[in-house]
Amino acid sequence: MNAPVTLIGLGPMGQAMVHALLRAGHPVTVWNRTPSRAADVVAAGATLAATPADALAASKLVILSLTDYQAMHDILGPMAEGLAGRTLVNLSSDSPDRTREGAAWAEKHGARFLTGGVMTPAPMVGTEAAYVYYSGPSDLMEANWETLATIGRPRYLGEDLGLAQLMYLANLDVFLTSLASLMHATALLESGGVTATAALEELMLTLVGVGEMLAVGGSPGAQIDAGQHPGDLSTATMMGATADHVVAASEAVGVDTALPAAVQAHYTWVRENGHGGDNWTRIIDAMRPQDGSGGSSAA
Repeated sequence: MNAPVTLIGLGPMGQAMVHALLRAGHPVTVWNRTPSRAADVVAAGATLAATPADALAASKLVILSLTDYQAMHDILGPMAEGLAGRTLVNLSSDSPDRTREGAAWAEKHGARFLTGGVMTPAPMVGTEAAYVYYSGPSDLMEANWETLATIGRPRYLGEDLGLAQLMYLANLDVFLTSLASLMHATALLESGGVTATAALEELMLTLVGVGEMLAVGGSPGAQIDAGQHPGDLSTATMMGATADHVVAASEAVGVDTALPAAVQAHYTWVRENGHGGDNWTRIIDAMRPQDGSGGSSAA
């Protein structure tokens, strides 16, 4: 029999993780504030604990799938003495600082701690396409690698307990902005009589082609790391002019301009700071922390 696991939090993601663990042969104990959400996983073989304390007592490995880190404190705080000797793997979303604070709190009560971010929607949990970022003590990660791999392929980032959370949020930054841009562009096309179905069919061609486009002309990541922004293929002035046109077109038909105006502002900053001839990647300096004199501290 594989090692027992406790999972606290039975939203769609938590339920999907329970099913993956059960399929891999792990005895799973669950707890959720709304017990009725456990019906499906209990029918599949999980055990419903009556209290969070009972859930903690059932397994050395405890996985949390909650709304945020405050939920961990709300649920486990009243029985913090039960944390001693446990490994907590918190897969809830929050800021890196709140993550580090939560890890310190758990460790103060005798638990060891890993933090993570699941990079897949719930229906894909446990499949070959699923992967999860983790950070924390390397020995703890190694000891639990096989069990955690049943949820998704582990991608271990190092000892810094906030790093997995930061990587998770950075990926969600790209994801959420992409979704918002798709909806904005669809609204813009609707003003011309294009249906959402037809709009998204065309817009997805651009979205899926971004990776290939970025690779043209070398590695943009390596160039940014080297402080280089060659403008031989595209310039911030050219891209900024397009951003201006998107804002103008949106204003003309009454589509909200908040998203394209934010993009426009970054190109405006680059041009106003004398870098209009550089590659579009120079906009990273408009986003980096500023040095107080109007320039990027990383420029």
